[in-house]
Amino acid sequence: MRRITLFLREEINPYLPIEAESICPETLSKRIDVPVYVGNEQKMLKDVFYIRVDGEAAGPSATEIVLAGDCHQVKRVGEYMTDGKIIVEGDIGMHCGDFMSGGTIEIMGNAGHWLGREMLGGKILCHGNAGNYCGSGYRGGRKGVRGGEILVEGDVGDYCAECLFGGLVHVKGNAGIHAGCNMKGGKLLIEGDCLMPCGDMFDGEAMVYGHVTDFLPTFVETGKVTDNGHTLTVFKGDMAHRNPKGTLRVGSFDRI
Repeated sequence: MRRITLFLREEINPYLPIEAESICPETLSKRIDVPVYVGNEQKMLKDVFYIRVDGEAAGPSATEIVLAGDCHQVKRVGEYMTDGKIIVEGDIGMHCGDFMSGGTIEIMGNAGHWLGREMLGGKILCHGNAGNYCGSGYRGGRKGVRGGEILVEGDVGDYCAECLFGGLVHVKGNAGIHAGCNMKGGKLLIEGDCLMPCGDMFDGEAMVYGHVTDFLPTFVETGKVTDNGHTLTVFKGDMAHRNPKGTLRVGSFDRI
């Protein structure tokens, strides 16, 4: 088992973004002398982070990467990850876990925008809050998360699980506007409140245990169910589409 601990150097400008897709078990299990970008300047990993390596290299599955301290400006960590584990002890920047297909990312603090964008598999656990577009597709794309699991224990921003195609996005707190819009599959669970969810929904299953505000009129009520102790009203939609297969279950709601 190889454990690689990275400490951001104090001389690094905290206002410059760090493009660090090389911080990934696939890459660091093979070599440590990898490049990252600080702003528009390319540097080597050792010039941006203090690096501690414990254990021998044994492939991605036996590699654990620990990001120590505040890494809010560090972007694209775990991009295209297929195995192993990444632990973020503080906050992490945008695009963490983009396109990952395996392994685990655990974030002790907050995550930036686009957490788990177009994820294919694996698991992301964020103990804090996540920004906008958590578990979504990218602008112009038709498919968002296709597999795996994203769990956010705090709140998320706007457009969570946009274009969800498969897998699970689970938010224990509140979500912003348009969670689950343009859903085509998968499962979205929001335990708190949200605003105008699941517009343009084709397929998939969405549940909101809390209160939904400005609920779209293009959903048809079909009954009630109980899920995990919550009594939920069931809707089919979005009826703006022909033969929609989506199911939305909500705790309480206001219609437009």
